[in-house]
Amino acid sequence: MAAPRSLLLGRYDDDGRLQYAGRTTNLARTASSTFDGLLTPSRRGHPWTGWSFSAGWGIKETLNVTLVRPELVVEVGADVARDASGRWRHPARLHRARPDLSPADIPRLTSPPH
Repeated sequence: MAAPRSLLLGRYDDDGRLQYAGRTTNLARTASSTFDGLLTPSRRGHPWTGWSFSAGWGIKETLNVTLVRPELVVEVGADVARDASGRWRHPARLHRARPDLSPADIPRLTSPPH
């Protein structure tokens, strides 16, 4: 957790559920080291317990993940391409960690119009 290789990204929806939004590109060593002390191991009941995450678009290999408490906000740059579930099709680029914000400060995901 002190030096992650990439981050799984999520946002809370209107119902208060943590929705998987995508993942970051591989983090450079300097960017990775900024997370030392910012990530906390998940307690039981993480919303994504038991999930598997693809190593890439159209790739069957899965990522080896360590779930953490969904408390840290990060700023990313993301491509607008999304899949049918609303997840980013391409990895997002990490800009910076935002420990000054909490998930409650981030607008909730709303259901797309049908």
